[in-house]
Parts: sequence; structure tokens; C-alpha cells
Amino acid sequence: MSAILNKAHIICTEHLLDVPASLNKHNKKWQLSFVTIYCSRALFSLVKNHVSKEKAIKASPVPSHVVLTIPTENSCFKIDETTLTDVVKEKKLEKLQKIGGVNGLASSLETSLDSGLNGGAEDIAHRREAFGSNTYKKPPSKSFFYFVVEAFKDLTILILLGCAALSLSFGIKENGLKDGWYDGGSIFVAVFLVITVSAISNYRQNRQFDKLSKVSNNIQIDVIRGGRRQQISIFDIVVGDIVCLKIGDQVPADGLFLDGHSLQIDESSMTGESDHVEVNSKQNPFLISGTKVVDGYARMLVTSVGMNTTWGQMMSQLTGDNNEQTPLQVRLNKLTSAIGKVGLAVAFMVLVVLLVRYFTANTRDENGKTEFNGSSTKADDILNAVVGIVAAAVTIVVVAIPEGLPLAVTLTLAYSMKRMMADHAMVRKLSACETMGSATTICTDKTGTLTLNQMRVTKFWQGKETIVEVTSSISPFVVNLIHQGVSLNTTGGVYRGSSGSRFEFSGSPTEKAILSWAVLEMKMDMEEMKRNFTILFVEAFNSQKKKSGVLTKKKEDNTVHVHWKGAAEMILAMCSSYYDASGVLKDLNGEERMEFKKIIQGMAASSLRCIAFAHKQVAETEEEDVKEKKKLQEENMTLLGLVGIKDPCRPGVKKAVEDCQHAGVNIKMITGDNVFTARAIATECGILQPGQDVDSGAVVEGEEFRNYTPEERMEKVEKICIMARSSPFDKLLMVQCLKQKGHVVAVTGDGTNDAPALKEADIGLSMGIQGTEVAKESSDIVILDDKFVSVATVLKWGRCVYTNIQKFIQFQLTVNVAALVINFVAAISAGEVPLTAVQLLWVNLIMDTLGALALATEKPTEELMKKPPVGRTEPLITNIMWRNLLAQALYQVTVLLTLQFKGESIFGVTEAVNDTLIFNTFVLCQVFNEFNARKLEKKNVFKGIQKNKLFLGIVGMTIVLQVVMVEFLKRFAGTERLNWGQWGACIAMAAVSWPIGWIVKCIPVPKRPIFSYLKWKKRT
Repeated sequence: MSAILNKAHIICTEHLLDVPASLNKHNKKWQLSFVTIYCSRALFSLVKNHVSKEKAIKASPVPSHVVLTIPTENSCFKIDETTLTDVVKEKKLEKLQKIGGVNGLASSLETSLDSGLNGGAEDIAHRREAFGSNTYKKPPSKSFFYFVVEAFKDLTILILLGCAALSLSFGIKENGLKDGWYDGGSIFVAVFLVITVSAISNYRQNRQFDKLSKVSNNIQIDVIRGGRRQQISIFDIVVGDIVCLKIGDQVPADGLFLDGHSLQIDESSMTGESDHVEVNSKQNPFLISGTKVVDGYARMLVTSVGMNTTWGQMMSQLTGDNNEQTPLQVRLNKLTSAIGKVGLAVAFMVLVVLLVRYFTANTRDENGKTEFNGSSTKADDILNAVVGIVAAAVTIVVVAIPEGLPLAVTLTLAYSMKRMMADHAMVRKLSACETMGSATTICTDKTGTLTLNQMRVTKFWQGKETIVEVTSSISPFVVNLIHQGVSLNTTGGVYRGSSGSRFEFSGSPTEKAILSWAVLEMKMDMEEMKRNFTILFVEAFNSQKKKSGVLTKKKEDNTVHVHWKGAAEMILAMCSSYYDASGVLKDLNGEERMEFKKIIQGMAASSLRCIAFAHKQVAETEEEDVKEKKKLQEENMTLLGLVGIKDPCRPGVKKAVEDCQHAGVNIKMITGDNVFTARAIATECGILQPGQDVDSGAVVEGEEFRNYTPEERMEKVEKICIMARSSPFDKLLMVQCLKQKGHVVAVTGDGTNDAPALKEADIGLSMGIQGTEVAKESSDIVILDDKFVSVATVLKWGRCVYTNIQKFIQFQLTVNVAALVINFVAAISAGEVPLTAVQLLWVNLIMDTLGALALATEKPTEELMKKPPVGRTEPLITNIMWRNLLAQALYQVTVLLTLQFKGESIFGVTEAVNDTLIFNTFVLCQVFNEFNARKLEKKNVFKGIQKNKLFLGIVGMTIVLQVVMVEFLKRFAGTERLNWGQWGACIAMAAVSWPIGWIVKCIPVPKRPIFSYLKWKKRT
């Protein structure tokens, strides 16, 4: 009966859908509703007459108790988006069964459970159109206008704008529009210039972080398309895809469990529950996007993507704001606040002095007349004068507050993050950039970081013999058992398009090495093995157990077998017998066991990773026992064979290790391999010196370190160079001990179980290729190419960030000290400030934005790796910096005050020209001092300057703009034109800062921070 109804439905639909093209979308939906009702109720509509186009049917509203699912007009799938979404969201098995279970749903989505989607561009595009893409709607990025508004919120800027408005109105009233707008208008232009440059810098930095965010979210996912396992971007996943999940993966979309074993999911990101959820085909086949795989492996069918998933809806509500402040930014904000308070106090004193001098008739105008004459002075003149005095005081505050410091940090972090991406390091947390510069110890993995992670089997031992020709030298019975152990106990895969094409292997590098050896040298047919056996239970590999096991049933005779694969010593400890090359079963007594241990140690000493296979046939009742205990048998196994896997050291790793050691950074290798393999690789990489031995405490095993007393651990932890056979807990323990000893610790990790150590470390470095999503989320920086060389590069960039910021602080504080002293002394003694509001704003622009851009973008040099690491408690402003900045500030103050009081007589010029000389000399002093700031300790400040085109460009632009300010913007800047001799004098006075800088660097300074002598405990 249902078949007849379906046929009726199809035929009726074909005829009734022939509706006028002119119908709008709303009427078309009603037409579809009518078709659904009509075809399901009327069998007699099998008549093949076309429904007349002239008979437009107006469907009456559907009764409230009837629910219709209307397919989208462009969808040819037998199931709609809403049904798919609800199946996983509601987690109701009954609802899943109603649509035919997982098999029925796959059929409706036209997905093959074995070979996945066909992978054609047209099919993928059609699925995206029907069910959406795997992307999330995010709030729009902040516009440029937003940053302009933020810049306007600065209180000092608002006060200056108020002063400019008053000055403009008084000037126009006093001198008319033609001549009266200059003073107020100049301040307006200068303020808007500062705001614009600040907004542009912040806008560009925000765009940079948005781009990095997109890169960090672009996770690679394993899918099956066209029968082939391949990696695609998480954004390219579509409904109907078959996704392969393993430990540490993030579930990329909502879906249903197809097959797999021991799958445990962490749903805490969605539900807040810390308990892991078991997912299987019977009780709970539902997988939610955004959750993490903590154990086992599986294949899933994608049912919802993007905004149709719970995770998508949650992600769309996140603002995406990155308000994270790094520790250095916090310290700089405190420093800015402290300097700002000093500036405010100076400005207030200047304000009081100038107001007192004005109202006591001690100030004169340009013509030499007294400005204030009691009641005879006009109210407008008084207000105008007061506004000018307030503007001068406020401008001093603007110059005094080094708001460029946070900007410099932002610029240097944004710049270094961009350049680090080119050097294969993606920064996830800003603070890691600067913290990495202080690292004293790096705890690194071996596989893939120090080595190439290009593994291949180079040795095979069967019994106590090394085998060269595998298939001809070994008993077929043993070969078959090894085939079972390799093909059934693996998370990898083998793909071959046609009989003549090459094999493609997928999985971890170790899995791929074993699979390629078994297929190419042992002639294993993986598909045949999977057809002949049923997998009953799996104990998945993780870094804690260092082994994986599988319980299988042979379909031919229903015999049940246990297979184990893993670290050779651990598998050997489980065995009580072994097969020799002839297939003869022999007992594994104490003497024989020692011989096998020597074989394992010999392979390990040759830098080989040693993997063993073991087997045991068990009773059929074992299946029920395993399901109950969730644990496979581990006793009285039979050793099948040992393989040695070669993973050569990466080129350049020895040099990178030496560079780190010369920079005062200790390198410790923490690996799951045995002591002999670890020692061989560490010696090859330069971590362990040939003279160092086990007795010196340089090499320990994880268990030994774990069993030390807390006191012993603290005593020995710094001597350890290698920790072999370590668990993730051992790595965490070592990080905690090193931090307690005062070290700044960086840790590399790739596995899910490395997450605690990555979080505990000062800098967590996860691996971009081998790393799981759990590890990446727990880390601060992702090493995209998994190389230790890139770790050393990150260390260099970290030091560069810290040094660049110190350079800018020295440069900025020199200007702050000089400007404050000059204005304060001049105001107290002469009753006026030599630098106008516009001139001070121009100096502020040179310092804060252009100076930050020039000094914050210096590239790392080899010199950085020759200095010891910066300690946790070392002050931001060192004794060397105080020496440099105080010397320069003292020189600038001396020269400018000399010009202030004696300039007119020395140069024989008017007061207006003298003020221009002061302004010009002050700006040029900053330009020359910018060169001095490039090197904090080195005398040659020009070394490598030709490589920094941006620095030279900014200096050149500053000089050109200064010439324009002095020579062409007389009314705007309040300057007078200077002749060639006066320009030469300004340049000569400014250039003296170079020899002063050279001489000052000859003066030694104590290592102990200067303020510690004064017992000044407050940190900068």
C-alpha cells in the first residue's frame, strides 16, 4: 500500500508542480503545501491530465494540528534541513528510527557509508545550497569610524578640542574670519591629525588579529570522499560527509555515529558537565559539534553544519572582542599612569604660575604692552588669554602622558605576529610573544619536533633473528597473525584507486610506517583482513598506555583473538612465549627475555623506535567479559615480532639547540621512547653532551622521576636533560618543579594528554601538523611546521618584542623628561611656554605614532641570542636605559634652556625666530635620538640600519614634514622661516646627541636595579 501511495505522490507532484512562473515565493509555498496534502489523500489523482494553469488554486489555511514539512524548492534530497537538525539536537532514538536509522538517513542524503560522497564540485555545491556551509555568522568587524570615536573619548583630547573651539570663536570675534581662525584652527587640525593616525594604527592592528583568528580556526579534518581518506578544511565539510574522528579531534559538525570503538566525548564545552560521554550506535549515536574526542576512534555521518548546529548558534553570539591585555601592557599602563600623574602636577603648576603672572600684570603682548590692565581689559581678551593658558597646560599633559607606550606594544605585537606566521608560528595568545623572550627552559618532545617525523621500518626481528626477506623467511602462519595484528589494530588506512596505481597510507606517521611495511613488504591485503574478521572491542592508543589492543572474531570459525601493539618493553612484559621464524612456539624464560631486551636496546641505541606485536587466542566467552570489564587480556601473550622504525633528526636542529643554549636557555627532551633511543637522539641533536651519563642524573625515566620525593625532585630537576618513557603527568610534574625553581618554562606538546602541561607552562607550544585540537586550544603558540628550529625562532622573536618595547620606552621618556623640564622652567621664570599647543602636538605625533612604528618594527638580530634571558622580576626600565635617557634628556634641556634665555642674543634674532629655533632643535634632537634608541648597549647604532627600510622612511618623512612645518606653515604652526645658517645650527646642536650617546655607553652601570638601592619597591 505504501508503495502505491509513494508512486501516487511522485506522479501527482510531477503534474501539480507545473505552476505559472509568475507566482511569487509565498504563493509557491502554498502550492507545495497543496501538493503534499492532495497527493497523500487522493489515490484517484493518478490520472495523467495536466492541471490547467488557468485554475489557480487558493489553498485554505492549514488547520493548526496538521504539521507539514515542505522541502526547499531547489533540494532533491529526501529529507529536509529542519528534520536533520532536530534529530541530533533532541537526541531521541525514536525520531532517528522513524526516518530509517543511520542507514536510512544516509540513503536520504545520497551518501555511501563505505566510500562517502563522490566529492564532485557540483555535488558539494548542491549540498551547500541545500543545507548551508560549515561557517558561522560573526558580528561585523569594527569599522574605522569605531576607532575614530574611541580616540575622541580621550579626556585630554576633549579638553584640547574645547580649548580649540573657544580659541577659534574668540579669534574670529577679535580679528575676523580671515585672520582669526589660525590659532584655534591650528589646534583643531593638529588634534584631528593625532586622532586619525591613532585610529588608523588601531584599525590596521584589529584587521590583523581578525586575519590571524581566521587562520587559527581553519582546522584540517579527515573525511572519506570517493572511497579515499583525505584531509580538508573544517569550512569545506558538507552535510552527508563521512568524517573520521580520533583522540584529540574536535567534532567539526553535528552528526551521527557510524562505526568505531571506545569513543568517549568531552561535552563540557556545550553542557558544562565534566563527565565523559560514551557514544555508540545503540544507546547514544549523537555527536555535537564543538565537543572533543578524549578516547577511541570512530566515523561519523554529518547531518548539520554551520549555523544549523548548536555550536554555530553559540559561536554567532560571541562578540569576538579581543580585550586581552598582556602582562607587559599592564606594566606599561602602570608606568603611563605614574608619568601622567607627574605630568599633571607639572601642568597644574604651570597653569597656576601663568594665571598668577597674567592677573598680576606681569605678561606682555607682541607689542610689549601689558596684557591685563584691571577693569579696563575687555572680558573677551581675558577669556582669550585664559583659554590660551589652559590650552598650553593641557598640551603639556598631552605630551607628558606617554600614551604611545601601549600603542608601541600593540604595534610590535601585531608586527611580530605577522612575521612569526611567515616563520611558521601562529600566536594564539598575545602574552606569549613577550613571555617567550623571558623563557629560561624549553621542554621539547622528540618525535616530529627534533626529528623529521618521516618514519619507515628499517629492521624486523622474528624471534631472535633479524629478517631481511620477510615473506620467504617466515612461517605463513606467523605472517598471517602479523597481518591481523597490523590491519585490525590500527587507526590508519590504505587506499588504492586501481590495481595499477600506488598505495596511499593515512594515519599517524608511526601507523603509516607500519602499514606501508606490512603492505609493500609482507604483501598484506587490509580489505581482505577486514572482511574476514569482526572487531569486537578496541583499547585505543594513548601516550599514557603506550600501546593499543583489539579483540577480534574470525568469521570462518568464530574463534576469538586478542592483538596488542605498542612500545617493545611493555609488550614484552606481557608475553610468556614467542614464535620463531619457523612458526614454532617457544617459552619466554628469564634468559630468553634478557636476550630480547638486549635486541630492543640495540635497536634503540641506533636511534630506532622499537614496536612489538603480540597475540593470543582466547575463549569465546571472553567477548562478554571484555564488554563487562571494558579491558582486554594482557597476560600470557605470544610475541609475534619486533620492528625498528627510523625517524631521522631534522636538518638544522643541532644548530638551533646550540643557539638556545648560548642564549642561556636549557633544553630538556621529554619523550615516550625508551632511554637508549632517547639518549641516541639527544646526543645527535646536541641536547646531551657525549661526556654526560646516566649516573650524572642527566637522563631519567618518567617512573623514576615520579617516585622521587618532592625534595629530591626539586634538587635534581635542573640537572635533567632527558626524561624517557615519560607520561603526560611526568611532563606536568617537571613543569611545576621548574616553575617553583623560578624558571620561565616553554613546553611543546601534540597529544590530548599534553593539555595540562601546556596550560601549566608559561608558554605552551603545540604542534600544527601532529597536534590534536585539544592540544592546540591549550597552547599559546602553534608551531605550524612542528620543527624545533621554529621554536628557536619564536624565542628570538619573543626577545625582539621585549627589546623593541624597551627601545621605545627609552626614546619616549627622553622626550617626556625634556619637554616637562623645559616648559616648567620657562613658565616659572619667563611666564610663557616656548612650545605652542600645536608644536607640542606635533612632537607628540612624532613620538607616539611615528616613533613607535619606527622602533617597534626592528627585526630580530643574532645579538639577541647571545644575551641571558630576562628574569621574571627584572625591571622594565633597566639601569642601562636610565643611563641613556637621562644623559640625552639632560643635554636637550641644557641646549633648549640656553636658547630660551640667551638665544636671541647668541643668534641676533627676534623672539619669534628664537622660539622657532627652540622648536626646530627640539624636534631634530628627537630624530637624532631615534637612531641612538636603536641600540641600548651597542655603540654602533647604524649597524643593520639599511635592512630596516621602514625606519629610514619614517625618519625621512619626519624631516620633510618638519621642514614643511617651519618653512610653509607659519600661521598654522606659529613658526618663522629660518635661513640656511639657522638650519645648520639646529642640525649641529641635534647631531651632538650621537657622540654623547657613544660616550655615555662607555660608562659602566651596576647590574642591580638602581631603585633597589633606594628601597623603592614599587615596580614600574
